[in-house]
Amino acid sequence: MTPEEVGRRLVTLLAPVEATATVSGGQAHSRATVDVPPQPWRAALLAVRDDPELACDYFDWLSAVDELAEGFDVVAHLWSTTHRHGVLLRARVPRATPTIDSVVSVYPGAAWHERETHEMFGIDFAGHADLRPLLLPPEFEGHPLRKEFVLASRVAKPWPGAKEPGESEAGGGRRPIRPSGVPAPGEWGVVPTPAGAGGAGEGPRGGTPARPARERPARPAPGARPPRTPRSAGPAADPAGPEAGEEGTT
Repeated sequence: MTPEEVGRRLVTLLAPVEATATVSGGQAHSRATVDVPPQPWRAALLAVRDDPELACDYFDWLSAVDELAEGFDVVAHLWSTTHRHGVLLRARVPRATPTIDSVVSVYPGAAWHERETHEMFGIDFAGHADLRPLLLPPEFEGHPLRKEFVLASRVAKPWPGAKEPGESEAGGGRRPIRPSGVPAPGEWGVVPTPAGAGGAGEGPRGGTPARPARERPARPAPGARPPRTPRSAGPAADPAGPEAGEEGTT
């Protein structure tokens, strides 16, 4: 089946659910992409798996895309080992309450993918029995793949202890420097950076106050420079030595 046929078939199976079928990019590797509401998410994956014409028996991956104010797109890629075609299923959940049904009972291989998506985006999968952290330590705060999360830890949150020479829990020592490529507080995302975490040069918006710029004297116009004072010539500086005919004394 072509990607267009796969998309039309799934839309027919999900009726009367309002599903929209498109085709992804990728030319020879394009996929049917079907957008469904979040409520029939599990039913949509079940239909893709059990329909003989689709027969997508292989669960490839599941993840999400942060669409900022529009919410999160939960995306799953499924593949048919029999018919050699694939399909991308996509559902958008609101940012305020990002929750969708778990599909572990349909595809057991989705368990780790849902744990990772929950950890990285903060999306809850209703019915998943074990949404423990998968990649990050339990004490980690925030969801790193949300677009408002600044990845540099020393910018997102003050460092808890001495990790480099000159740093200490009591402060002082070497001034923190914002890593190259990390945006300044207020320039990225919607969560303000805590005071003292922005690094040097951030001024009143957070972080350490910027150092005052040192004023450099203006360069004189061409031809206006004062003449240089010649060095005083002492006896040791005269390369000619004693004048001709002058006799030394004893």
